[in-house]
Amino acid sequence: MTAVNRPASSGLSPLLVPLLAGGLVVLALGVYGRVHTPTGFAVGVAGFSAALPMKAWLTTGAFVLAIVQVVSALSMWGRLGITIPPGVHRWSGRLAFLLTIPVAFHCLYALGLQYDVPRVLAHSLLGCFFYGVFTAKMLALPKRDAPGWTLPLLGGLAFTGLVGLWLTSSFWFFTVIGIKV
Repeated sequence: MTAVNRPASSGLSPLLVPLLAGGLVVLALGVYGRVHTPTGFAVGVAGFSAALPMKAWLTTGAFVLAIVQVVSALSMWGRLGITIPPGVHRWSGRLAFLLTIPVAFHCLYALGLQYDVPRVLAHSLLGCFFYGVFTAKMLALPKRDAPGWTLPLLGGLAFTGLVGLWLTSSFWFFTVIGIKV
């Protein structure tokens, strides 16, 4: 497998729609999370004792798959010297994203965007940021005239957002509350 080659672009115009859409996602999630009256109702997933363990474990799964994303991306771009099939990157990304959906739904629906505790504020903002960057990356993916740094930068920002989400949720949960299923 060879590295993905992107032609040099004459500007940032190919990124205008993806970045605007990503910004709108960040804004929409933040506004909805703030104006929506939180229900306090925990959306649970079968097999978990409560919403917090469900969120901690699903976010941990997404975090592990995000590491797979970084390793497989480095392989695709020819930075590791080993070849990982491109399907590994696509499917680990899809699964990581799917794992975040019940978590995000619960956070927005039951809790909303909160700002009274610094950790929770950071977590809320990182959640909005992650989905905005993810949107921008997915929309920039088919743009062959985008600058070559586009996907590594957006992918790196999505990874950074997910790591921040994991640190402010799962890591916090496992170290403060304990390991529970």
